[in-house]
Amino acid sequence: MKNNKLVLASSSEYRKVLLEKLHLSFICASPNIDETTQENETAQEQALRLAKQKAHALASTYPKHIIIASDQVAMMGSTQLHKPGNQKSAIKQLQESSGNCVKFYTSIYVLDTASMNYRSDIDICSVYFKKLNTEEIENYVLLEQPYNCAGSFKSEGLGIALFKRIKGDDPNALIGLPLIKLIELLKTFNINVLA
Repeated sequence: MKNNKLVLASSSEYRKVLLEKLHLSFICASPNIDETTQENETAQEQALRLAKQKAHALASTYPKHIIIASDQVAMMGSTQLHKPGNQKSAIKQLQESSGNCVKFYTSIYVLDTASMNYRSDIDICSVYFKKLNTEEIENYVLLEQPYNCAGSFKSEGLGIALFKRIKGDDPNALIGLPLIKLIELLKTFNINVLA
């Protein structure tokens, strides 16, 4: 059944475009939550906690809805990578990632606000960067300006040229929404994207 009132708990244009792939009718709403990392919290725990908080932040505004929330945490070893915000930070982040592996933990949390039942899951994707020289990094950043992307790249665009390989189950998760896992979670709420 596709007539459920679906809400995407996000202001991200990337997540909106990804969810549109499923041909479901939905609205976007931006949850206002504190995204600070908690002490002794793993990347996986953080991603799941923040997705849950996003969904529950909108629950009273959208009763009798299905809320879809997601969060992504990028880690290079024990260092968390954030959105760079500007050219200088993006170049620095890519220089540090060069020749290394960055892991992306992308959570998915689906909440039925009528019953307060929920389902959640997480996608883990490993991105192996090529050894990149300064010119390559600067050219890439200048062309795509990935300032609002954790890890300083857009894998759906030219960012793919930065990688040696990607190891993961769902390329959509790297962009910000694990669609394969979402489709399975939606089925538990009687929403089948192919029915």
